[in-house]
Amino acid sequence: MKISLIQQEFKGNKEDTVKHTVDMIKSSNGELVILQELHQNEYFCKFEDTKYFDYAENFEEDVKFWAKISKEQNIVLVTSLFEKVIDGIYYNTAVVFDKGKIAGKYRKTHIPDDPGFYEKFYFTPGDEIEPIDTSIGRLGVLVCWDQWYPEPARIMALKGAEILIYPTAIGWLMCPETRKDELCEKENTQKEKNKMLNAWISVQRGHAVANGVYVIAVNRVGGEKDESGCLGGIEFWGNSFVFGPQGEEIARGGFGEEIIECEIDLNAAKELRKIWPFFRDRRIELYECIKNRYC
Repeated sequence: MKISLIQQEFKGNKEDTVKHTVDMIKSSNGELVILQELHQNEYFCKFEDTKYFDYAENFEEDVKFWAKISKEQNIVLVTSLFEKVIDGIYYNTAVVFDKGKIAGKYRKTHIPDDPGFYEKFYFTPGDEIEPIDTSIGRLGVLVCWDQWYPEPARIMALKGAEILIYPTAIGWLMCPETRKDELCEKENTQKEKNKMLNAWISVQRGHAVANGVYVIAVNRVGGEKDESGCLGGIEFWGNSFVFGPQGEEIARGGFGEEIIECEIDLNAAKELRKIWPFFRDRRIELYECIKNRYC
């Protein structure tokens, strides 16, 4: 299977950003094309402002638009959109299109609330972890903050997902010139930046090995300033990747815009599970505590 990861910057407005995304999709060669988290707009969760709820008003139109692109390009397309259900209920939603048809959607279940990532202000947590069947395989689509948790990865794999996919928006906080506090300076040392990036890569690589599946993350790139002035903004670090079921790095991007492409063999993952039968040896009778907040 040919896969294309679209790693791009926000272009200042939705119209220009979407146009650039479509151009990159048309330049790609994948049967499966994956876009980054909230790819139509800036990452607006850097601050809390009710005006950004207006972005979700166009959800239905956005779905029709990306369905059209999926059909025209004859691809399976993983998008990441801001969904409004009713006033007061909004989701961070990955919609998967299969050659023009909606194959399914996943609503982000783990919602962060950290400096620069104020997502709890905007998003209701999703309440379902289900893979999505497509013409190229069963996809376990999760979103960003979900990638730090072994539970959703395991659940997707136990339900037959052949690939775990994480549209993502993660990067380093940018300190404004007016802010020189210890925390901001510590997070901006090169040593600390490297630790954060390596942790992000390593935890997802572990999901691939523990579950015998391919893992794909598509991250944003570019610096996006914080209009509120409280933070400098976020420097998204890119480094989108594909890992195989033994944790082998198949493809990895850099810090700038690019289309990352590779081929994978789903049958190879199935054969590996026969050699490394991790699912067989799970002691499920001992895991009751995992359903509690703490043990």
